[in-house]
Amino acid sequence: QVQLVESGGGLVKPGGSLGLSCAASGFRLGYFAIGWFRQAPGKEREGVSCISTRDGTTDYAESVNGRFTSSRDNAKNTVYLQMNNLKPEDTAVYYCAVLRGSQYCSGFDPSEYEYWGQGTQVTVSS
Repeated sequence: QVQLVESGGGLVKPGGSLGLSCAASGFRLGYFAIGWFRQAPGKEREGVSCISTRDGTTDYAESVNGRFTSSRDNAKNTVYLQMNNLKPEDTAVYYCAVLRGSQYCSGFDPSEYEYWGQGTQVTVSS
């Protein structure tokens, strides 16, 4: 069964850091580009980052560029999202998903992604 499971969310103060994990089962994550998305209450799901499989190149949304870093450990079948200098507007449920049909990232259209995890809550508040 193909499955992605996110973990690592929690409550953090503004300026703090959190590290999220996206663990895959049922398939080799190393063959696919993986995206991170988030969805805040009342808002649409938005792309945060994407990491390609072949060369590990990454794309980031402008709102998180310079603060978030995505990485992957194909041996552990896991992708990570390190989030630094967190802001209250980063509060959301964070999801990972597999980019359909390509090993290279090409934008953050949620309809191009599949096998969504259940999400992990990140709350940034003092």
